[in-house]
Amino acid sequence: MNDEDSPQDTIFGKIIRGEIPADIVFQDDTVTAFRDISPQAPVHILVIPNQVIPTITDVTEAHEPLLGHMMTVAARLAESEGIAEDGFRLIVNCRDYGGQEVYHLHVHLLGGRPLGPMLAS
Repeated sequence: MNDEDSPQDTIFGKIIRGEIPADIVFQDDTVTAFRDISPQAPVHILVIPNQVIPTITDVTEAHEPLLGHMMTVAARLAESEGIAEDGFRLIVNCRDYGGQEVYHLHVHLLGGRPLGPMLAS
């Protein structure tokens, strides 16, 4: 990771740099995955790029390999957490109306029980 790609001072950047403790379940040079501190399902893991991308609308074609890696990491984690066979959900929230709370792109991996409809009425 070079200086221009280093995470800004969001809570996720601090987790990537090891400044804030987290239950990290996977980390490599490009992504970090950790358990959500407010889980919405028995398994709730966030998969984030180590490079700062504030929202999904900031993604470019250059990010395609990174996004693909995020998906394969999520799939491997679903398998290792024992939720792949029954099924799981991946969620990316974007901006205020989409419910994004931290402006560092992240994918929620949720599973371990039936998750119900996508949106509440």
